[in-house]
Amino acid sequence: MIVQNEAYVMLSLVLFVLGTMGVLLRRNAIIVFMSVELMLNSANLALVAFSRQWGTESGHLFVFFVITVAAAEVAVGLALIVAIFRTRKSINIDELHQMEG
Repeated sequence: MIVQNEAYVMLSLVLFVLGTMGVLLRRNAIIVFMSVELMLNSANLALVAFSRQWGTESGHLFVFFVITVAAAEVAVGLALIVAIFRTRKSINIDELHQMEG
């Protein structure tokens, strides 16, 4: 059972690193947004793996709250991305730093 949990934690680590690289290296706002979601889901996977290893249900409860916060973040984040795209006709992060006024 410990070997399986190690595999879940390693998969979680790989997904988190991929998400971090996406946030740091990409310039497209939607790709950055998806990378943040990937990081949240990798944390959820680690929480469930540790919860299973220790035999408690508290990890599942934290996952539920993280998913709830992620859903709210998706709604607000996509609304902001659409609003920015309508005004700037681009979602390139480097161009957003040049906003004036």
